[in-house]
Amino acid sequence: MFAGSFDPPTLGHMDIVKRASVLFDHLHVVIAVNPEKRCLFSVEERRQLLLQLTSSLENVTVHTWGGYSVEFARQNDIGVMIRGMRSENDYNYEYSMACMNRRLLPGIETLIVPAEPQYSEISSSLIKRYAKAGRNIENLVPPEVVLKMTEKLKLLT
Repeated sequence: MFAGSFDPPTLGHMDIVKRASVLFDHLHVVIAVNPEKRCLFSVEERRQLLLQLTSSLENVTVHTWGGYSVEFARQNDIGVMIRGMRSENDYNYEYSMACMNRRLLPGIETLIVPAEPQYSEISSSLIKRYAKAGRNIENLVPPEVVLKMTEKLKLLT
């Protein structure tokens, strides 16, 4: 499984999804729902975007989940959690998360997939800031996301 907020889905996210989908018979992409986090897109909007972006990947299923990711893994008999790592700054966070997940679900493995260099500085929060400032985000997110973000930001202004 590959879990994240995906607000919005980035080219980096999609690169990890595509790379992980060839490593496993089935990949669950899980949209983490955190009611305390203020998101630009609703859960359903993110789900629809990810369904569209993964439609050509026959072994990928998109889910939403309001609990801990490790609980989704437990309930769905998932043995490997995929995590993307953009830079060495992400390492400590991902390592501590992997250790905690193993504590909560013994036997769960975390596979850290390093970002391709061209995606190493992309983050959803940066993309939102750029888009709100009117900057070009076409090299950061898929075209479907550019369209949805443009529509969304026009509605908010």
